[in-house]
Amino acid sequence: MPTKDVLTSADLTGLRQSALGAADPLGIAAELAEAVEQGRLADPADAGRALTLAAEIAETRAKIDAAQRYADRAVQAYRDSTEPDAGFARALHARILFRAGRADQALAELTALRPLLGSQPDAAAYLSAALDVGGRTDLAEQWLTEAVESALRDRAAPAEGAATDTTDATVIAEPTAQEASGLLFFLLQQRHRVRRELDLPHDQNDNLADRLENELFRNATTAAAEPGPEARLFLPQGEFDAVLSRWPDLAESVGRDWAEHRGRVQRELVRLTDAGQVGLGPLRGSTEELAGYAGRTGAEPTEASTRAGYAAELAERGGQLSWPPERNEACWCGSGSKYKKCCLPRTRS
Repeated sequence: MPTKDVLTSADLTGLRQSALGAADPLGIAAELAEAVEQGRLADPADAGRALTLAAEIAETRAKIDAAQRYADRAVQAYRDSTEPDAGFARALHARILFRAGRADQALAELTALRPLLGSQPDAAAYLSAALDVGGRTDLAEQWLTEAVESALRDRAAPAEGAATDTTDATVIAEPTAQEASGLLFFLLQQRHRVRRELDLPHDQNDNLADRLENELFRNATTAAAEPGPEARLFLPQGEFDAVLSRWPDLAESVGRDWAEHRGRVQRELVRLTDAGQVGLGPLRGSTEELAGYAGRTGAEPTEASTRAGYAAELAERGGQLSWPPERNEACWCGSGSKYKKCCLPRTRS
């Protein structure tokens, strides 16, 4: 990779996609570490990300000493951080410790990360992968089983004072695919994968994982046939406030506040992408344009058919924003925050 004075977040994204196929991947890893040390990152908050990538590159080339140095620095860069990337960096560190023959330290690191199974969907994958490297796949299955059972119990928790039998929460309250989307679904699927690797017989939660996956596939297939452009209609904050001021009854349809509105659009775009609808983005609308469309068609802006027609018109004339941005780029909604700290987390809200 040619030396650059400053490495941007976009540069790091490009390197993640291309570094392993480069002529000198270990040189790229060294340059990433140097960029952090020399202050050559456009965003200093990307230090942990750059060092984690350097550690991954070195690990794949079996340069364990270098991988460990980079991983040590990545963990230090993420010190006290609650970002999901911090958990991955620490799990990678543990994975490298296993490869270096330091199993006790690796297990201590992963045990400290275990609570993330109850809060971060990605944790199921990176924790089980690290344990697998250390030959502790059976422990991964145990942790995932306990996390699944805890999530199911929490979901089935009765109202205060109500009597219940929680000896078999999966029977008491087996979730639908919509209810299990996010954390529980990832836990079930990763547990299912680990149990197959261990050649364990199907149990009730394996059957639940299969059912939910099939249900989500059917729902996605149906959704793909009905993309609904009105669900992608996005109003910047000033326009959103103006719309609700002019037509308060639209709160139920577009969101009670701007955070809810952005979350709805973000989740719809993710849903469509998962259903195979690529190249779609938010349709940027405005109060006056919506009113103008309603006036031309003799309809009311509060009617769903009016918003659907207006959204279709926006789509036809190319009124679509680019989506999704890279995790460390500015969010598509115009808030000024990074995507990973703004609308990306709304995917699961």
